[in-house]
Amino acid sequence: MQTEIKEIFTSVQGEGPYVGYKQLFVRFCTCNLQCAYCDTNFENGKKYSAEELEDICRQNSDCHSVALTGGEPLLNIDFLKEFLPICPLPVYLETNATNIPELESIIDYVDFISADIKLPSCAAVEPMWEVHDKFFNTGKNKILFAKVVFDSNITEYEIIKTAKLVKKYNIELILQPRMNGNEFCCTSEFMMNILDKFLKLYSNVRLIPQMHKFLNIN
Repeated sequence: MQTEIKEIFTSVQGEGPYVGYKQLFVRFCTCNLQCAYCDTNFENGKKYSAEELEDICRQNSDCHSVALTGGEPLLNIDFLKEFLPICPLPVYLETNATNIPELESIIDYVDFISADIKLPSCAAVEPMWEVHDKFFNTGKNKILFAKVVFDSNITEYEIIKTAKLVKKYNIELILQPRMNGNEFCCTSEFMMNILDKFLKLYSNVRLIPQMHKFLNIN
């Protein structure tokens, strides 16, 4: 079968603990959420088959992994069930951590999971603590880390709930300050204050902005 893909390109990972690794990015169209800070254009995608994507991966064997991103990659689950068993690169899944049955169905083929925790104060979506919890439980035996995009609207309640959730699974938490273009939406002092608040609750936390924006690359 084929699925619609917005773009395929090589670059370096600009977010989270794998910053700087060269990856083959596969950006899928569509998403099941509408986060307020999302700046991705999903229009004018191109159809690819699993075999075509496999061939592209083989042509980029120097990459650390293939990063499945979006949008939400797990909305393309039938395609992934065909592609992942033949994928020649390690698989790095970037996900909004809400599609649990879909993750369960392909978990054996995933190596790294970058899972977002969506804060209502920043993403302007409904609270999803229980959904994220079940998602993390499904992916807990993989290399899993959580990422939180935050701005000056973050609440004490969100800090406590987030810290409690990642502590439950003993996973690394990446704090990512929201950016408007290449400008931060909060001050450096505020960012450090938020980091300190998290560290009082959980030790495995890092503050990492979107580094690819400073490198002026995709």
